[in-house]
Amino acid sequence: MNFPADLKYTKDHEWIRVDGNEALVGITDYAQGELGEIVYVDISTEGETLGKEEVFGSIEAVKTVSDLFMPVSGEILEVNTALEDMPELVNEEAYGKGWLIRIAVSNPAELEELLSASAYRELIGK
Repeated sequence: MNFPADLKYTKDHEWIRVDGNEALVGITDYAQGELGEIVYVDISTEGETLGKEEVFGSIEAVKTVSDLFMPVSGEILEVNTALEDMPELVNEEAYGKGWLIRIAVSNPAELEELLSASAYRELIGK
């Protein structure tokens, strides 16, 4: 299982990769493994500004549907349209081509509240 050290993590199993005032958000390798085969990603919040821990969409696997939560407050600038035709990218490349949204971070101080890779690993017992 992979936990890149350059990312921040949430207790809800999302990751965030910050680049200046923008960031990519996805679900962790652990989360995609627990969900199983991803069959559909539903994100209709593009252009909206949401608060930390607000639901920005859902992800459907063969077994279950799970809500997706904002790791920090921000505006959703872009949704990964590749997932419309290939939701399995979340399983195959959770930290790469399987990213979910690109956001403009509105409160950078919230990033300090997120988990490091080692703290996330401890949370899930890996």
